[in-house]
Amino acid sequence: MDQPEHIVLCASTVTGDTVRNMKGEDLGKIEEVMIDLDSGRIAYAVLSSGGYLGRGDRLFAIPWNALSVDMEEREFILDMEKERFEQAPGFDEDNWPRMADRQWGETIHGFFGRKPYWDGGDARTVLPFQQQP
Repeated sequence: MDQPEHIVLCASTVTGDTVRNMKGEDLGKIEEVMIDLDSGRIAYAVLSSGGYLGRGDRLFAIPWNALSVDMEEREFILDMEKERFEQAPGFDEDNWPRMADRQWGETIHGFFGRKPYWDGGDARTVLPFQQQP
């Protein structure tokens, strides 16, 4: 029985990738990938949105397990209406939250409708990539 091929990428490969919702609306781009060193898991993608030419961007920590990948378009998908996403807790580049704070993390995971990864949440890091023919 053939096993699906696993794809492993460097974090810098996804930096700058677009994130859209299911309607194809642009939500922003990935600025950073945050890794929980204790568990070895990707915790969050930090998304920038709302600025102009890189200035005034608002940053958002998106639970990694809330994202899926569209391999054909080479972008990430967040299943959330744009209006709802715009209400997400955000921060600016000079005032990052303490992402190891579990209370903060529970708030973020709750907003995005995900169970925290440290509390038995979805073990996937990203939905399986679709292989190109």
